[in-house]
Amino acid sequence: MDASLIMAIEERLPRLSRAEARVGSVVLSDPDAVIAASIAVIARQAAVSQPTVVRFCRAVGCSGFRDFKVKLAQSRVERPWFVHTGILDSDPARVYSRKVVDSTLDTLVGIRDTLDDRAIEEAVDALEHAARAGQIAFFGFGASGAVASDAVCKFFFLVTQCHAYVDAHMQYMCASTLGCDDALVAISATGRTRELQRSVDLARDAGATVIAITRPQSPLAEAASIVVAADVPENTDVYTPSVSRIVHLLIVDALAVGVALRLRDRTEARVETMKRVLRHSRLQGGETLQPDG
Repeated sequence: MDASLIMAIEERLPRLSRAEARVGSVVLSDPDAVIAASIAVIARQAAVSQPTVVRFCRAVGCSGFRDFKVKLAQSRVERPWFVHTGILDSDPARVYSRKVVDSTLDTLVGIRDTLDDRAIEEAVDALEHAARAGQIAFFGFGASGAVASDAVCKFFFLVTQCHAYVDAHMQYMCASTLGCDDALVAISATGRTRELQRSVDLARDAGATVIAITRPQSPLAEAASIVVAADVPENTDVYTPSVSRIVHLLIVDALAVGVALRLRDRTEARVETMKRVLRHSRLQGGETLQPDG
């Protein structure tokens, strides 16, 4: 499936009219059936008029219904989930490895220029308060769960009370026990994960500040107290999240740096103690491990 077309539908769905959104839902639910269907059939399935179907096609970047069906049919050429846009089956390692790096760099530069500085500051304010008076929790699933776990590795240098939960039941239990001095960082590439949404609702009902690192205008973004938006052009219904995961890791790094600058007075000694302990766990030059006994 053509990631760009499906992404256009997913991203524009919240901004479409109610009738056009019903057409989008029909398309996303079964693209192959839509390819084979007439405009009358699609209109009947979505309970809309035929002109509404045409307006939907134009709203997602197509010139009309015929153009929409052609692009949707072309998109059904199967490609492995791990293949990035622009990579060909004939590309040697020297070519595809550079394409992966170049694609990631282009995305990172774009994100750098669109990051909301005010949102970063608000998130750092909330995290600083939680570090001083409460606790910080990081929630995510799948690739976003890996980002949540990495976040704890960074924030543990700054504050003891930080945890990552990647299991829905543990998230529910943690979220329901958070309070007004606590912060929850919810991470999601799509912002549409049902279980994460419930966890966020529980945390907000409990009084916690919810910081979302996610796609703007997604359900998660709408539910969060603070949104650090990461609008990454990546269709996670087709591809396992890759570039978005790297972007989320960098956003976490930026938040950690912001909190570290605010808490410098109390973290320098803590960090130095940790580094001193870890230093003894590393092999020195010329040193080798000796067998037991």
